[in-house]
Amino acid sequence: MDDLALFIRKFALDNARRYNGVPNQGSVVGKILAERPELKQKLKEVMPQIRAVCDEVKLLPVEKQVEELQKIAPELLEDRKIVEEKKLKPLKNAEKGKVVMRLAPSPSGMQHIGHGVVFSLSHLYCKEYEGKLILRLEDTNPEEIYEPAYVATPNDLGWLCEGKIHETVRQSARLEKYYDYAEKLVAMGKAYVCTCNADVFRDLSVKQKACPCRGLPVKEQHARWDKMFVGYEPGEAVLRIKTDLMDPNPAMRDWPAMRINHHVHPKTGDKYKVWPLMNFAVAIDDHEMGVTHTVRGKDHLDNAKRQQHIYDAFGWKAPEHAYIGKINFEGIEVSKRKIKLEIERGAFDDWDDIRLPFLAALRRRGFQPQAFHRFAMDMGIGLNDKTVPAEDFFKSLEAHNR
Repeated sequence: MDDLALFIRKFALDNARRYNGVPNQGSVVGKILAERPELKQKLKEVMPQIRAVCDEVKLLPVEKQVEELQKIAPELLEDRKIVEEKKLKPLKNAEKGKVVMRLAPSPSGMQHIGHGVVFSLSHLYCKEYEGKLILRLEDTNPEEIYEPAYVATPNDLGWLCEGKIHETVRQSARLEKYYDYAEKLVAMGKAYVCTCNADVFRDLSVKQKACPCRGLPVKEQHARWDKMFVGYEPGEAVLRIKTDLMDPNPAMRDWPAMRINHHVHPKTGDKYKVWPLMNFAVAIDDHEMGVTHTVRGKDHLDNAKRQQHIYDAFGWKAPEHAYIGKINFEGIEVSKRKIKLEIERGAFDDWDDIRLPFLAALRRRGFQPQAFHRFAMDMGIGLNDKTVPAEDFFKSLEAHNR
């Protein structure tokens, strides 16, 4: 038996003796790649050998599997040292049975390990507080949608969250609600339709000056709002939220909430021409869906401030937000755009190719969602950025993949 065959066999035997004598091929592959990551590049060549070894091993009685493992890799029979697991930090102002959280992915591509950390924490907090978890597909950028994600995302996150998603909603099915709230803000004098050139508006904003559109009467604003649907072309008008022009952060000053977009949407076709931008839709949805707490990346700190303007305008209570710092997975490519191109040129089979860091691939490799949950708990809530080498990430998953 050559070295590679022996290497494969020890993991097949170890996995088989744990699970009634039948090795899980995905788990065996995961162990092999964790120990020898260089085999990722040769996986297509090695897979027939892995399958053959697993088929041989499953024919052995469990006692024979253990006996052989004792001879070739006795270290795998040693009990692992039990490490005390980290606990979740308490959520601010949270009560058991009253917590509502949401997962808010965009169907612009598949879900990778970075998304998985945030979504795992949301799921774990809902379990901890006996709360409700909502999956909200944020698909208000028609030109960026990757249609297969409409099916894949609920599947991937359903697996990650152990089937505990209480409700799934799609933002593109809620356009009329966003229009209603936008019109109310116009009537209240809290929003206005701006037809200024983007560069002109930016220059005025930097100087903390109002654009000419800001002070127009409400009647004129209503007429302009109507014209966004039947008159203006893309780029000619946006709906802006009135904020403090003296805000020290220029990005907070009269930020855009709705814009014109004529791209055909895969779900609604060409029915809608006016689309909400992320901060407006998120604020409306979080309120309407009763979201009490969120977990999100710290890159959303400014977005929370923008959304607060909507809560203040309507007199709503904002959710409690918890943040995590950026996680740099060293040596792992998580760019959906780059991976999509690689799949199209045949470098990878699909998004569940086990060489990829996407949830579908981890699932296919035999990892259990609980292994990812424990990694997410290790990362935890906090603003500090972290760097996680690829080897450490997969070792963590392997250690918890029981």
